[in-house]
Amino acid sequence: MVNKVRIWLWSPNVNSLKQVEEQIRKISEKTGARMRGPIPLPTKRLKVPVFRLPHGEGSKHWEHWEMRIHKRLIDIVADERVMKQIMRVRVPKDVYIEIKIV
Repeated sequence: MVNKVRIWLWSPNVNSLKQVEEQIRKISEKTGARMRGPIPLPTKRLKVPVFRLPHGEGSKHWEHWEMRIHKRLIDIVADERVMKQIMRVRVPKDVYIEIKIV
């Protein structure tokens, strides 16, 4: 039975995100499953302003820290055999993945 599967990937590290994308792409090319994507979604920017105390005389200083969350969306029309291979993909610790059957 063929199902449409939607895969969301997000990570603060772009290189490990691309590595997972390539693994999924190779599986779809090898099995002949139709794949749409990876579609880049807007990058979420998390900003944290931190107050830094002045040493001696001086004005107040603020440090600004930022973390970017990169997101990708992949749609695959696949059967059970392809899904088992996708479930075996090595995912690094900093990459989060969500798979949904549509």
